[in-house]
Amino acid sequence: MNVLRAKNFFCNMNATRWIIVLNIAFFIIAIFFSKNQNFLDYFALKPDNILHFRYLWTLLTSFFLHLNFSHLFVNMLSLLFIGSFVERVIGRKRFLFIYLISGLIAGLFFTFLALAFQSELQVYAIGASGAIFALGGLLMILTPKLPVLVFFMIPMKMFNAMLFLLIALWVISWLSGLPIGNTAHLGGLLAGIAYGLYLKRKYKKKIIMLNRMFS
Repeated sequence: MNVLRAKNFFCNMNATRWIIVLNIAFFIIAIFFSKNQNFLDYFALKPDNILHFRYLWTLLTSFFLHLNFSHLFVNMLSLLFIGSFVERVIGRKRFLFIYLISGLIAGLFFTFLALAFQSELQVYAIGASGAIFALGGLLMILTPKLPVLVFFMIPMKMFNAMLFLLIALWVISWLSGLPIGNTAHLGGLLAGIAYGLYLKRKYKKKIIMLNRMFS
């Protein structure tokens, strides 16, 4: 009976929770293999590698890896709330599409801006925040008045919250020297906004009805 319940639980999990499980699994695997000298090259995004067409799969694997437990916890908690909402609004297939594509775009954005400014070419980038910013960018367009808590404590509307969060993280990294992937965040945000504009144009009536819930 317990096996049946467990099977039903996993079968009924939404895509957001499966992505969270995958991130946790990658984190556990990384604990055992991170001492390998080549581990980062094989799984983390490094602009210099991508620009020389090495380890191209890291554009995908990099946003399933995290630096430490706190990095994982904050990103997965954010994904649980925002991802579950986005998935209910646009459906599983569209959610998976925007999550995966925007993660790739965020990585490419990080890579080419590093080339443009000749900085961070040798820096490794990991984390799901680029894709999470894309989900936020999507909601900036679809539900701009949706109330959210920035840093889990500051109440704002979604449109203002994402702009504030982008700028705040940039300032924090600049003042503290923390290695925050701000250009990846920007790339993800722009990808989400673009997809949001597409959906808003295609489903005008549905988006209007959705926004009435938060007006």
